[in-house]
Amino acid sequence: MSDYTTPDLHTEIFSLDAEESATADGRFVKWLDAEGIGFHEGTFDPEDVPRYLAAYQADQRVLWGVHDRAQPAEALGADHPVATYGTMVHALNVGAAQIDVHQITAVTVRTSHRRNGILRSMMTRDLREAKERGLPLAILTASEATIYGRFGFGCATFTQSVEVDVRERFEVTAPRTGTTTLVAREHAVRLAEQVFAGFQASTFGSVDRQYAYPRRASGEWGRERPVEDRAVRMAVHYDAGGTPVGYVSYRFAGWETTPYTMKIVDLVAATPSAYLELWRYLGSLDLVQLVTWDGARRDDPLPWALRDRRCYQVKGTDDVLWVRMLDVQDALARRSYEGTGRIVLRVTDDLDIVGGSYVLTVVEGVAEEVAHVEAATAPDVTLTVNALGSLYLGGVSASVLRSAGALTAHDDDAVGLLDALFGRTQEPYCITHF
Repeated sequence: MSDYTTPDLHTEIFSLDAEESATADGRFVKWLDAEGIGFHEGTFDPEDVPRYLAAYQADQRVLWGVHDRAQPAEALGADHPVATYGTMVHALNVGAAQIDVHQITAVTVRTSHRRNGILRSMMTRDLREAKERGLPLAILTASEATIYGRFGFGCATFTQSVEVDVRERFEVTAPRTGTTTLVAREHAVRLAEQVFAGFQASTFGSVDRQYAYPRRASGEWGRERPVEDRAVRMAVHYDAGGTPVGYVSYRFAGWETTPYTMKIVDLVAATPSAYLELWRYLGSLDLVQLVTWDGARRDDPLPWALRDRRCYQVKGTDDVLWVRMLDVQDALARRSYEGTGRIVLRVTDDLDIVGGSYVLTVVEGVAEEVAHVEAATAPDVTLTVNALGSLYLGGVSASVLRSAGALTAHDDDAVGLLDALFGRTQEPYCITHF
């Protein structure tokens, strides 16, 4: 069955099993090329395709391609998708649990095929099927912020782009701990995986990473191609007991860039002290005047640990995770909270996936009850499914959502209670893009 406005469009969905071909005329290569068209990338080098295939297989990705049987003779053939879509499953840290969530990625529609219902058809079908498979949430990272609200996604986590002046006035005032040192490339992937595992276990809002991440962090893969990037180096921080608890990989911007700038490729710290020690290391690099990073927390402790906090400049804020509820009861039941309270939520959902009324009872931070209630039950709060996605990780408060018109309180104390229950002492933090 198709929701497309033309009968010549059809969808093919495939998993990347061991028999999947990486040859130039195979469906995987044509799907990769179609994705590259959507993100304005060049065609792929044939020698790189087996590495991408191995990575996608390790991530257990499922790929969707929409094909057009009625292409002109001069166009790319009907075996080249005019739209792409991909999914995989990784864990999201929600405090009380690491829950498997449905990740959506590689969403493209060729310019010539807009306004044919392609994205809506793929998205609505996929969300309903993910719900049927028992996944409580769908998540994505958005290239464009205007697309996904109409499908029920709410922006939930954020990072900052920062510039840190590491010239003479830079000094981390916290006491020194452990040891930070460059590591040999042959050990870097393993260490990156080990450190991130500790970060994932301790960081509310973090999403586990796909195969490519530690390889790019180590320099084994470059940003543009899965071949060695010799300009990337990695330093690892070991705690007093010799356990690796943080790493930073970085690349010099070149002598033509002034002030002389080191760009952080990836920075992961499983402990607060490891984070400050990695910055102490960066601030000690010879000939470097500025360090830039696009993945800092909004509640970053670094400026408060500097002798001169004016060394630290915020250059922008970006959204990272967008969250969409697929099963409100399961998602709310597995999250950790603050305090105690009971509240009835009425959720509106234009796609009719999770719309309805729910009661949430929290006792000392634990969800004791999450249940559907009759529509006739008076709600304390009415909110869109988008707003619930934003509220879920605590990166946006109920008070802000009410001011934005995404939430209506029917009880004077309801918004304060939501803020108390869903609030976090630290913001949710995700540095995994997909």
